[in-house]
Amino acid sequence: MESSLSTLTNGKKRKDDPDHHHLNGHRTAKRVKSEPAGSDELEDVEPRISVLPDRLLHPITAKELIELLHYATLGKSNGVKQPSWCVLRGQKRIQGVNVAVVEGVSQSDFYKHYLTLRNLRTKYSNRLSFMSSNSSSSSLLSTIFSSEVDSSAQPLLSKAFCQRRKIKINNVLSSHPVVKKYGKEKRGLTAYVLTQEELIKGHYPVKGLPGFEGFLALYSTDITDSSPLFGLDCEMCLTEMGSELTRVSLVDGDGKCLMDELVKPHNEIRDYLTRFSGITVAMLDPVKTTLRDIQVKLLTLLPNDAVLVGHSIENDLEALRLIYPHVIDTSLLYVRETGKRFKLKVLADVVLGRKIQTQDKKGHLPFEDALAALDLAKYFISKSPLKVVEDHFEDLWGWSIKDEDEPPPSSRFADVLQHLGRTVGYVGNRSDLTLHPANQLWHNSDKQVVDAFRKWNKCPFFSALSLSGFSGVPPCQDHKVQYRCMSRYLQDMCVVFAGPLPAGFSEKAVRRMFRCCGSIRAVEMLETTHRVHAVVEFELLEAAALALQMLNGATVQGHTVKVQRPVTASTLDFDVTLDALMSDAVNARRLYALKLKGHMTANGHTPTDGKLAVNSCASVSLPVKKCELSEESLTKTFGRFGVVERVALMGEPEMEPSHAYIHFAHSEGKQSAVDSSAELWQEKYVTCPALTPADATCGVSPHEGPIHFGGQTHHKSPQDAALRRMMKNLDTRLGKVFRSLPECTLSVVLLLAHNSADNPPSPGLCLLEIKRKKSSQALT
Repeated sequence: MESSLSTLTNGKKRKDDPDHHHLNGHRTAKRVKSEPAGSDELEDVEPRISVLPDRLLHPITAKELIELLHYATLGKSNGVKQPSWCVLRGQKRIQGVNVAVVEGVSQSDFYKHYLTLRNLRTKYSNRLSFMSSNSSSSSLLSTIFSSEVDSSAQPLLSKAFCQRRKIKINNVLSSHPVVKKYGKEKRGLTAYVLTQEELIKGHYPVKGLPGFEGFLALYSTDITDSSPLFGLDCEMCLTEMGSELTRVSLVDGDGKCLMDELVKPHNEIRDYLTRFSGITVAMLDPVKTTLRDIQVKLLTLLPNDAVLVGHSIENDLEALRLIYPHVIDTSLLYVRETGKRFKLKVLADVVLGRKIQTQDKKGHLPFEDALAALDLAKYFISKSPLKVVEDHFEDLWGWSIKDEDEPPPSSRFADVLQHLGRTVGYVGNRSDLTLHPANQLWHNSDKQVVDAFRKWNKCPFFSALSLSGFSGVPPCQDHKVQYRCMSRYLQDMCVVFAGPLPAGFSEKAVRRMFRCCGSIRAVEMLETTHRVHAVVEFELLEAAALALQMLNGATVQGHTVKVQRPVTASTLDFDVTLDALMSDAVNARRLYALKLKGHMTANGHTPTDGKLAVNSCASVSLPVKKCELSEESLTKTFGRFGVVERVALMGEPEMEPSHAYIHFAHSEGKQSAVDSSAELWQEKYVTCPALTPADATCGVSPHEGPIHFGGQTHHKSPQDAALRRMMKNLDTRLGKVFRSLPECTLSVVLLLAHNSADNPPSPGLCLLEIKRKKSSQALT
């Protein structure tokens, strides 16, 4: 089945902007810098990840993946080094990291169902083989969560510990009843005057309420933060009518005593309460002052905007039979979490450092108590509520935060993230992860896992998903056989048939003829009675595609040679697969190129439309030779179409490079070069859009013995159809996960092969991409 070069050059222009590197060869690709040094540290750099060229030829391990996860989440500013196998630019702008681990799906499964996996092959621009000793998602994720952050980040851990302790203290202080009631900031005295609602709720004397008939209501005006404060305290005795006033004290804002009067109760005294009030029979016997006299005196002493301060002052106002709207109660300023009130004696001792109501004194001294209440209010007003709590957090309220109660700083990855206040979350089967259960959502099916993740109100900064994949499906065949089958499928697309060739045409001559298209893996000569044919297997898909275009119809010693793909059951979908490979995200910015010697014509003339039709090179005389290539010349030639990030030179062992992959910084550069194929043809350059996936070359091994085509019978079992449906569902769900991620999130998909002791290890796959902003995607 032939695939024309015109089809290859007319691939759809993709919006993805992958950053991949060369896939095979014998020289390290030279990076052509297109960004200033240190650009990864600039905050306005769009986050972007690329894999170093030499690492594409080798699988990465779980340890190397963890290096990337640590750097992506913590960065250089936290003492974490850039990974050794890839480059992550714009780390500071990474908004999150998501890791989706799929069990039981290998690299072989990916390419076996390649056409089905539209989301995975188009959304992820970096793809590498992945080998891990952890065969289950739970053990791998547990390894990631519990991995130790580099020791160079120890200052970070100490800082995080201090930050966490500070946050804990702030959280405790914020929940303190004083702070909850009055806030944290310093406020004026009017903020602490009881409101009408608080007076009613606390059973303070309020005009119009039952039980306070006959009380004297003192006139007052509106108050301000500059209104004067007056301390008030009363002592009572027990009469036949209940509690009645026996002594009253009033002090002004400077602590001056304005009143300290004994009062004769109106009714007969039953108990002087001397142990509390200090009042005796001898003290009250000569007293003529009545409650009415005290009320009149208060009326003359208090200005209209006065604020009365007392401790449980509702009892004092009731004893005075006085209604006054502007009061501050110190028993309510220093609030306790239980709802109980501190005694004035305790507050004076702890806050003011003053001893009152001592045992050596007979009863309470109201002047002393009034002054203590006044000073307590002034202290509270002069400080902020938060400062009051901080100053007496332990000695008054008995609260404490001890360092020994706080665990030492942990260097485990999940703990470090949480120390920094970054959220961590897991969705999947119930697993024994080194992660607090509060950060886990457990579900049994892949559908539930994806739905739960998408419904998360806010995606955690570091999120992990565990999907079952094929974990519940027994392998259909030995993994070694399955892997060879995948490799065989890719190799089949690298094979062409050529003939008829002149009699006596040797394998060496075939190699000289076809080497102009790319490196050759193997040649097999097929000799019949009358004619000679050859089976040519190339290293790369692009070389086979160019052979079909450049050499089909060429004249060799008077023979017109036909170059075609062999037709077998396995080759029926080659054209569809090649088209998908050309649209693959890893190939969006890659171009295959080689240069020929001699005069090249297409049917006797130079093409001008930039597209070569089938048989366009029919008049080319063979053999055609390749020119040696250099990184400098290729960069200069293709740099006019767009910024060239790097050039990967390719060639056969022990020989000079003969073809190359051009990696453009943007897909527009590649497309411009493709559209200019006629112009490049004039300069003897032949180009082809990249087809070969870089990671797949790791699995393509040389043949053991000669090439044999068409001898294999392909049977499709019901299990194959079921697996294909499962892969399609898996791809759909992973696509939904990717679309639900916030912009600038690093997305990692790990396909874990089902390995067992009975089978040799089979490689999995690691797919990497940073979800870019829509505006950025539109430009790529």
